[in-house]
Amino acid sequence: MSVKERKPIDLGMTGLAEMFMNDKEREESRLPKIYDIPLSEIDEFPDHPFHVRIDDDMDQLVESIKERGVITPVTLRLKEDGRYETISGHRRIKASGLAGNQTVPAEIKELTRDEAIMLMVDSNLQRSEILPSEKAFAYKMRFEALKRQGERTDLQQKTPKNKGVLTSSPLETKLRADEKLSESTGDSRAQVNRFIRLTELVPELLQMVDEGKIAMRPAVELSYLNDIEQKDLVAQIMESDATPSHAQAIKLRNFSKEGKLTPEVIESIMMEEKPNQRSKISFKYDELKRIMPKNITYERTNEFIVKAVQHYTKYLERKREAER
Repeated sequence: MSVKERKPIDLGMTGLAEMFMNDKEREESRLPKIYDIPLSEIDEFPDHPFHVRIDDDMDQLVESIKERGVITPVTLRLKEDGRYETISGHRRIKASGLAGNQTVPAEIKELTRDEAIMLMVDSNLQRSEILPSEKAFAYKMRFEALKRQGERTDLQQKTPKNKGVLTSSPLETKLRADEKLSESTGDSRAQVNRFIRLTELVPELLQMVDEGKIAMRPAVELSYLNDIEQKDLVAQIMESDATPSHAQAIKLRNFSKEGKLTPEVIESIMMEEKPNQRSKISFKYDELKRIMPKNITYERTNEFIVKAVQHYTKYLERKREAER
């Protein structure tokens, strides 16, 4: 069944009838049409980079939908096979299913694949909590879409083969895509490219980045290691219970570039004592999130922990004074 055959919630009048409307009625008639779409006809966005977590926030969303329904319609794209593809609203769709609903209110957009990618990324980047891995794959998808849309046709390269035919410059296209992505996200071009490099990490290392065990700069250096070298590094990290510093990551990359990064070399580098080396205490974010206030975002987690420890320390001091 096509979108045109579905019964919209709010039908707007068009054509001749619009001539007899006042300005307010005419404006309302041009609002997006909202349709009730069966959940069984909605597919995930291919390679969707953002996770839909079953956590306390999801539980609250499910309860809200049970009480009031889906307040903000989701955005879908009609596919060639007649089914629908989720552009924005992945969490609302999941929560609707968990709430026992059979349909979800949706706005249907006609989009090309690249337009769908850019809208999907832009809408999901508004989330309050985004893991580095989510942002990395989202940036890469949008970057590739921008490159395809930004192919130059105004650069003429005269060579014996093309005889002056207009061609694109890959470097120029990349720079244009970098600039546009930087402008739309607020991250610098350098930071955008750092995030995109993270997509070259094996899942185990990327998870360590998400958990805050490996910082961005050493992670970028490690992304230049091949998959076998990265797997060997993961094994050494598990063995030594230590992650590489930025300086160590640079060494690992240099040995890899020379084709000399064996498991023995990795072990030797990882056993080097780091400057001002201190024991580290690490936490899993998912575990912390369950006990922290809901308004504390991923980026504010460290600040919250420090303040919580300070508060608890003062409490212990007051307790000791009261017991004297």
